[in-house]
Amino acid sequence: MNCPNNCKELMQKMLFHHVEVDYCPRCLGIWFDKDELRLAKDDKDKQLNWLDFDIWNDKSKFSLVKIDRRCPACRVPFVQVHYDDSKVKIDFCKKCQGIWLDRGEFKQIIIYLVRKSDYEILHRYSKNLVLELWEVFSGPQNFREELADFFTLLKLLNYKFVVQHPWLYHLIETAPK
Repeated sequence: MNCPNNCKELMQKMLFHHVEVDYCPRCLGIWFDKDELRLAKDDKDKQLNWLDFDIWNDKSKFSLVKIDRRCPACRVPFVQVHYDDSKVKIDFCKKCQGIWLDRGEFKQIIIYLVRKSDYEILHRYSKNLVLELWEVFSGPQNFREELADFFTLLKLLNYKFVVQHPWLYHLIETAPK
């Protein structure tokens, strides 16, 4: 595959957070086949696995911009999509659903997701817990992955509880058994 940035370089395979991806040795862009970006994100930070990577989540804010770059896998022109509410614009192939990230964009997505996770845990915990429980039975991932996401959220509840109510946590821990 050739780099979509017209680097005239053949992309090389590498293991990126336990996911085999293609990258350009010149511009350091990374090509993720369908669902590989989610797998890399989940491996990078296990605390984020409950936040699904869904670029189509809020269709009211959604806008596509055609750009002058082509998918390295199927040569279809990319569309540029904002990743959720972040400033990151990802290049997406509508045909094969692959994603091209320029140098540094993966790190920007992780930073954004960490901030979003902190906010969601502190302000919308109950809503997210119900949504994750629903996803255990409805997907989009398989049952085992969705169950792991749900348990991650429960573990985060424990951390939130300890931070917000240290005196109550101490009382529970020191109670006679």
